Amino acid sequence: MPGNCFGRLFRICTFGESHGKGIGVVIDGVPPNVKLEESHIQKDLDRRRPGQSSVTTPRSESDRVKILSGILEGKTTGTSLTLFIPNRTGRPEEYEPFKNRFRPGHADYTYQKKYGIRDWRGSGRASGRETAARVAAGAVAKKVLAEESIRVTAYALEIGGVRAGKLDMAEVERNSVRSPDADAAEEMIARIEQVKEKEDSVGGLVETLVQGVPAGLGDPVFDKIDALLAHALMSIGAVKGLEIGKGFDSARMLGSQFNDSYFMEEGEVRTATNNAGGILGGISSGEDMLIRIAVRPPSSIGRSQQTVDMDGRECSIEVQGRHDPCIVPRIVPVVEAMVSVVILDCLLMCRAYKEWSER
Repeated sequence: MPGNCFGRLFRICTFGESHGKGIGVVIDGVPPNVKLEESHIQKDLDRRRPGQSSVTTPRSESDRVKILSGILEGKTTGTSLTLFIPNRTGRPEEYEPFKNRFRPGHADYTYQKKYGIRDWRGSGRASGRETAARVAAGAVAKKVLAEESIRVTAYALEIGGVRAGKLDMAEVERNSVRSPDADAAEEMIARIEQVKEKEDSVGGLVETLVQGVPAGLGDPVFDKIDALLAHALMSIGAVKGLEIGKGFDSARMLGSQFNDSYFMEEGEVRTATNNAGGILGGISSGEDMLIRIAVRPPSSIGRSQQTVDMDGRECSIEVQGRHDPCIVPRIVPVVEAMVSVVILDCLLMCRAYKEWSER
């Protein structure tokens, strides 16, 4: 099936299903001689895994990653890196009641129309579980970017209408919703618990700060770095919107308000503001990148919903089982992963072009 790969020089191809043997990713373009251990990847997988708290799905997967190829004596070899994550606690029988009925908000109907067959065991490739493979790939990208002093940090900016008023990055991993505001985190948790009791779900906003990106990354006109970020982030199933810098607020600003004026600082060109979010003309400006995504409420809810079955008969459905009342906390490492993949791919492209032009 096309569409399972992403990237140009740093290219990832994910595989596997939610309730199959497992999931994984094959990564091409990993630079050689990078020190890499399973523990480096496991750290981010532990941030994404289910069963972390009362505001996530109770499905308990250890998500232990195995490196199958591309490593020799603790270093990358430059060949394909293959990572595999076995599924340990899949329960496909829980989805038997929905085998012949389309769940509202899910990809059941569209997959059936496209392929004439669908994996009804927890959505198969359309399941959010596929993102574990992305997080594994992103952990590798982050390891390489760290050597370039590039840091990618995502956090829950808003959940269920409760918005963070402070941005304390040290606070993000201290609370179960990954909010940079400790006070707002308590309100967010209460909001999730409230909708959970009503057998409903809630969405929110995730913001990503990228620091240390050099100026010059991105390839106009179709491979602009913001276009690639949009492609990467909108490919995450729960994401329904994206903005960079001032984003949609820029539609209500004057040019004199939006334009970032320049000044010199220690021999470097800087901007007094960063309304553009670190990207101009599809190329990184050297300022911090600021990216925001809208995350919809999870589709699996216990409340009765109207649907139709495979024979076109109208019926109702109640989706019980182990599901997230809010996907925002667990999507944070997924967002970091996809942003990291894009940044590293653009960095490698920039260096390749420079080497070619200097021949």
